Amino acid sequence: MTSRPAEAQHLRDLAWLRRVRDRIDRDYAQPLDVEALARGVNMSAGHLSRQFRLAYGESPYSYLMTRRIERAMTLLRAGDLSVTEACFEVGCSSLGTFSTRFTELVGVPPSVYRRQAEGATAGIPPCVAKKVTRPVRNQEAPAAGADLA
Repeated sequence: MTSRPAEAQHLRDLAWLRRVRDRIDRDYAQPLDVEALARGVNMSAGHLSRQFRLAYGESPYSYLMTRRIERAMTLLRAGDLSVTEACFEVGCSSLGTFSTRFTELVGVPPSVYRRQAEGATAGIPPCVAKKVTRPVRNQEAPAAGADLA
């Protein structure tokens, strides 16, 4: 059986982890790192990373990069920005890291995605388009060359 103080601490930790996740969702385009996120909830970076992974199945950094890639996908589908502009708009400071992570999650490089995505969601309600175009985590993207249409 779990003691009441341990259960209460676990619930407090979950509340802090939700705050971290909410901050990532809100401030994804800002320079964020695990140390800064941990300071914001009075945890060590290692403890935050372990607890976040237990609660959400991925590290805070991976979650942040997924949020950035999701937003970049939206920007690239709109076609108003270049890949480089989208990279910096979502808070990435390295085009190489952005392109690598984008390819891991989406299955194609951002430049290919931009070309293929033009008009792919035309006529689809935004709530459905968001669900259909959401990147897949943990390198589960379809093989390269898969069509978006």
